[in-house]
Amino acid sequence: MNRIVVTGAAGFIGSNIVKGLNARGIDNIIAVDDLTQGEKFRNLADLKMADYVDATDFYDMFTRGAFGEVEAVFHEGACSDTMESNGKFMLFNNYTLSCQLFEACSTSGTRLLYASSAATYGGSDTFREETAFERPLNVYGYSKLLFDQRMRRECGVNFEQLAAARGAQVVGFRYFNVYGAREQHKGRMASVAFHQFNQFALDGKVKLFGDYGGYAAGSQMRDFVFIDDVVAVNLWFLDHPEISGIFNLGTGQAQPFNDVADAVVNTLRRNKNEPALTHQALVTDGLIEYVNFPENLRGKYQCYTQADLSALRRAGCNHVFADVQGGVSKYVDCLLSQP
Repeated sequence: MNRIVVTGAAGFIGSNIVKGLNARGIDNIIAVDDLTQGEKFRNLADLKMADYVDATDFYDMFTRGAFGEVEAVFHEGACSDTMESNGKFMLFNNYTLSCQLFEACSTSGTRLLYASSAATYGGSDTFREETAFERPLNVYGYSKLLFDQRMRRECGVNFEQLAAARGAQVVGFRYFNVYGAREQHKGRMASVAFHQFNQFALDGKVKLFGDYGGYAAGSQMRDFVFIDDVVAVNLWFLDHPEISGIFNLGTGQAQPFNDVADAVVNTLRRNKNEPALTHQALVTDGLIEYVNFPENLRGKYQCYTQADLSALRRAGCNHVFADVQGGVSKYVDCLLSQP
């Protein structure tokens, strides 16, 4: 396979995609990122690649054709902080640079597989890849939606029209709540499972939000998707260059935050040869604790997300996703194995 570019390569999803490519024997990879946050180097240290390029330089260089023939770009680079309020900064990083990359890919006939987000749905209660259900609650969600809208205008609502016209694939992945290895640098934006693991290590208990939005304590529901599944679906589309479009990438099954906490704590107990406890027992024993819902998140918080996988299945991708119990348990074991 010809050269592949991964933007955001030192980030959470990007580094796992590089790892997935390496597992296939592919290392002719240009890794692109901004290592101002130097600790992100750890996500690259065990990976194989042809070169590293700073994100500040990459987009203009790619437009000039500086990297020769490139088969595909996995565009994971973005500002993913949903609490970022600087709209100018957000739109430049998530929209303007993405548009520049798309134009360059169009000129060179390079395939583009890019990260969108379930944040595009925001306050909706239906999570299907249609404009009627796209109601972002923050500028991050809007920045991702704006690029999706640009792709619809450029490609037609049916991206297959573009693939046929330019001979190159364009795929947008609306990631739901992704968790897994190599997210340690994300700080407050790391997954619920990661924070709960560290809370338990510090305090001997996990804290969850109390009742909010019509949901009982810890019963707000999200579509939690394991990073290994995210990588598998990305690589499935790499294997199917004839398929283009915007696709949800979640499990298709919402689960409550209580399930994540139960899986984290019981996996930690298993590693200490302690028996698993029911959710109620975990609460009664003080291993799970509820706190008041934060005022600053009111009106900006999705209490329920569940990916509609109809489009993904129609495309022929029948990947089987891990549930919270299986994925989180595997993730906690991974965290425990690290220094």
